[in-house]
Amino acid sequence: MQTPVENPAKRPMPAFPHTFPFDPTYGYTRERLLAIQPPEAPDDFDAFWAATWHANAAVPLDLDVTYVQSPSPRFRMRMVRYTVLGGHRVGAWLLTPVEGPVDTAAICGHGYGGRDAPDVPEQQAAFMFFCAPGFHLSAAPSLPADAYRHVVHGIGHRDTYLIRSCVAAIWSAAKVIEEVTEQSFVNRYYFGGSFGGGLGALAVPCDDWFTKCMLAIPTFGHHPLRLQCRCQGSGEAVRLYAEKYPDVREVLAYYDAAVSATRIRIPNVTLPALFDPAVPPPGQFAISNAMAVCGKRYIYSAGHYTHPDEEQENREAGRLVNQVLWDA
Repeated sequence: MQTPVENPAKRPMPAFPHTFPFDPTYGYTRERLLAIQPPEAPDDFDAFWAATWHANAAVPLDLDVTYVQSPSPRFRMRMVRYTVLGGHRVGAWLLTPVEGPVDTAAICGHGYGGRDAPDVPEQQAAFMFFCAPGFHLSAAPSLPADAYRHVVHGIGHRDTYLIRSCVAAIWSAAKVIEEVTEQSFVNRYYFGGSFGGGLGALAVPCDDWFTKCMLAIPTFGHHPLRLQCRCQGSGEAVRLYAEKYPDVREVLAYYDAAVSATRIRIPNVTLPALFDPAVPPPGQFAISNAMAVCGKRYIYSAGHYTHPDEEQENREAGRLVNQVLWDA
């Protein structure tokens, strides 16, 4: 079992100048953030997600695969489309190395701005960059493509909430990457930040395909706390919706990434932030604290906010991710 690792130099709580009409630290000290525990789960939380996994597994992928121009001479790239729970067609870019053996596959999520192109990886691995239902390659007339409408789409019932199909897109991506490459992988990773981090916390514990994961500034953590925190991210749309329709809290209880994170028992890295105007830090730390028993973490001074130490912190966090996931 790994032990949690904090920053080499424990920075004090940031005091960034800002014009937000709220405090992006929400009055929390570092010590209070590190003490946050996930909320209580509904009695049938695990049963709901197990049933969701099986329902999605029964959906035919209906794969469509096309080779397209790669952003790097080191990789071949295919555009793939597949079907997930709810009948949504999901698009993704699959990059595989042109040369050399490959024993590692990684599924990569995206933030709530969507993804209009794949990244160019440094590592020798197969990479699946999927677009969550509603965004870019997965756009559809029936689905919103902006964060504020997307995050409340179908939220009136746990079975219709769009986030359910977004989680299913990750599970199906794992099947797709092996079916298209016609191989199994020894190392099987998930990477996600912000929106993609929250989705990963919900998806990873339900599928034993994953062997390691990295979640950065993850959302959807500890809804009871999040609903008390004004922000400028998608969480604000959920907070305002819950003010108008309080019963939605019963639905959100099934989509709490901090609760789901307590089920993650694979090596992991979490990257929460002390100051974040888009994703309230209490929710981020509820997820990170739940995962720390099997993982390591790097604490950012700020998330979703440009500051002087940002590049240095990204390099330091990157070294930790490489150490835990790629160099092990």
